[in-house]
Amino acid sequence: MANVERLRRKQYGEAALWEAKLHRVMERFAISEYNWNYDRWGAWVSFRYKGQLYRFDHTVDKGRARGISLHFGTDCFAQIVLSLEDLVKMAERGVYDLETWVAGMRVLPQALETPAFFKALGFPEIPANVEDVKARYRSLASTMHPDAGGDETVFKTITAAAEQATNYLAEREANREKEK
Repeated sequence: MANVERLRRKQYGEAALWEAKLHRVMERFAISEYNWNYDRWGAWVSFRYKGQLYRFDHTVDKGRARGISLHFGTDCFAQIVLSLEDLVKMAERGVYDLETWVAGMRVLPQALETPAFFKALGFPEIPANVEDVKARYRSLASTMHPDAGGDETVFKTITAAAEQATNYLAEREANREKEK
């Protein structure tokens, strides 16, 4: 019965306490744009710092995997807030700037799905350059060309795929040059 009662009580207290503490921590960092959420199994806090988006998340399962006894998402939220408070204390003491600590925690864009035309050429991922596409096409065309005993439909498919892949990589390279 004692275990059941302990589980009903939140380890870190009420969420309102941690929401207020998060607000104070963000003020100390001079961060005005931030958001958070918690549910039964976890929590997250995201914020913008010097134009970059960062996100800290924690779950009951992550805690258990590290031997930490967490029962509620609000416990996870409290741990995130405590960690952010530790970071602000280090920054205030001059040990590290926040940017140094959170540089690896930026929210990265989702991985790109490999377009179908690359897959048609047998690439599981987007190749590094146009030369890779051309080499693959030459290899496939030598066996898939109708004059070499290949199927005309398959040959047309790989020819169209090679053209699309070449255009895609050329456009990507042009966009990279513009960004420089």
